[in-house]
Amino acid sequence: MEEKSIWARLRWPIKAIIIAIPIIGLGYWAFESGKIDAISNPGKSKKDSTEQSSSSPAVTKNDDKRTFNYTPEKPVNGEYKGVVEVGASGFNSFVVNIDKEKRWEIISKDFGKSFVYEGLANTADIRTGLKDYIGAMFDKGVKSKNIHFVISSGAQKEPKTTTIVSELKKMGFVVNLVTAEQEGKLALKCVLPPSYYDNSFVVDIGSGNTKISWMDGDIKSAEAPGAKYYEKNLKDDAVYNDVKSITLKIPSGKREVCFIIGGVPFELAKQTRTGEERFTVLNDPDKYNTDKIKIKSGVNIYKAIKDATNCDTFVFDWDANFTIGFLLALK
Repeated sequence: MEEKSIWARLRWPIKAIIIAIPIIGLGYWAFESGKIDAISNPGKSKKDSTEQSSSSPAVTKNDDKRTFNYTPEKPVNGEYKGVVEVGASGFNSFVVNIDKEKRWEIISKDFGKSFVYEGLANTADIRTGLKDYIGAMFDKGVKSKNIHFVISSGAQKEPKTTTIVSELKKMGFVVNLVTAEQEGKLALKCVLPPSYYDNSFVVDIGSGNTKISWMDGDIKSAEAPGAKYYEKNLKDDAVYNDVKSITLKIPSGKREVCFIIGGVPFELAKQTRTGEERFTVLNDPDKYNTDKIKIKSGVNIYKAIKDATNCDTFVFDWDANFTIGFLLALK
């Protein structure tokens, strides 16, 4: 009887142990699986898919085409603002929706109107062209007070710019002159996502000059020759060495990704763009058709920057321009 009583007392604890063993094993397997998953997917996080890690570029490769997977946040209850850039090679204009948090999206863009610089325009033509730009912005819902004109640093070196500025002032508009240093800083405000401040830099290859900028506490900016340096009888090798030397100012930790804009990068991106993607990852400099002298010169600048930084990810933003950075800097 005593022996049976002992078995009765032990029967249920033994059953509980038998049941618990597979449960503990299952829990250990799940724990180990989680560790394996974390090792296999180190970039996996609870962040929203639109917020990329600054330590791991959101670049994927599909056959020979690389893509940049980043989706900027949309503005909420924004206001339409317009800006016209008078550049060294012509006009660019943008209508942008901007909210109080400086989130923005492009509503319309018009690149490369160059009639002023090709000797095809007199004063009346310039005035007509400017009115067309302004009228198009009104049609999209931009208020008169929200239309701005910016004269790039490269354009300020062009004699014909004086006529444009004069006509704009006669029409009652304020004309904003910016330096190359300011352009570089404004380009960064527009182009560089905050999650890439830690490891990336920005390049704007213009006709008159090239602006290079990066974050180092605040925004740093440097100026180099532009894509039309051949008009100044500068040699390719000299410009290559000059650009390379200037680019070496970028701290080594800021060279993982380059966000690049400007006329020549625009032409390069057109050669490989397959759809309507916002971002196009450029190929290596030697992969491009450089029949046109401006493209050839711009690619020489691009190569110098690539060689100086050893950066292999140059992301062109189809919607960006330093003048949008100007709008973002307005209070």
